[in-house]
Amino acid sequence: MKPPKELRVSKDRKLLTVTFDGETPIELPAEMLRVLSPSAEVQGHSPEQRVTVPGKRNVMIANIEPVGNYAVRIIFDDGHDTGIFTWIYLHRLGEEKAERWQAYLDELSEKGLSRD
Repeated sequence: MKPPKELRVSKDRKLLTVTFDGETPIELPAEMLRVLSPSAEVQGHSPEQRVTVPGKRNVMIANIEPVGNYAVRIIFDDGHDTGIFTWIYLHRLGEEKAERWQAYLDELSEKGLSRD
């Protein structure tokens, strides 16, 4: 997959807009990116090890760093910086945004956790 033609962080640092050539821009909230980070810290090394991350409603994007020509590292203001977001993963998050977000909210509820 080609790199996006634009990555833009909102002024309040709570939204990343990803624009792939010829496609509608994808808006991904910082909270969603943080709790669905592809890092081993969040995803574990198997599905059974995946962690439900609570309390990130107010997390912000501190910085974005390129990783080769295939991804970016998103650094969050809570110190999390180990997620490498490939272009494919960002695109998939955009396509599956509603389903993934609802699954996250359902997990929080099932585990008695909160976004705050």
